[in-house]
Amino acid sequence: MARVTVEDCVLQIPNRFELVMIAAQRARDIAAGGTLTVDRDNDKNPVVALREIADTTLDLEVLKNSLIKGLQKVAEADEPEEEIVDFLATEQDLARDAAAAEDVREDALSMAEEDEDEEELIEEPGDQDLIDEN
Repeated sequence: MARVTVEDCVLQIPNRFELVMIAAQRARDIAAGGTLTVDRDNDKNPVVALREIADTTLDLEVLKNSLIKGLQKVAEADEPEEEIVDFLATEQDLARDAAAAEDVREDALSMAEEDEDEEELIEEPGDQDLIDEN
C-alpha cells in the first residue's frame, strides 16, 4: 500500500476521534520498540500505525485497553468484601473494649493504692493517740 487514507482506517474504526487516539497509541508503542506487523517502507511511526490499522494486522481491543490504562490517573481499586469489612469492624470493637478494660483496671489499681495510703496514715502510733484524744 503506497498511501494510507483515513477512508481505509475508518472502515475498521468508525469514530475518527477514536481512530486518532488508537493510531497515536500504536505510534507510541512502535517508538518504544514494539514489533511491526507491516513493512516500514521508510514511513514514520504514525503512518505505519495507520497502515497496520487499515490492514487489520492488530488486535484493536488490546490497543484500546492499553490506551485507557495509559490515560488513567488513578488505578481502579477493588471494593473490600463484606466479610473483610465485618472482620475489621470486629477487630476494632475488640481493641476498643480492651482499651476500656485497661482503663477500668488502672482506675481500680489507683483507688486501691489510695486506700492503702489512708490505712497507713491511721496505723501510725502518734496519729492513733491524736484520734483517741478528740
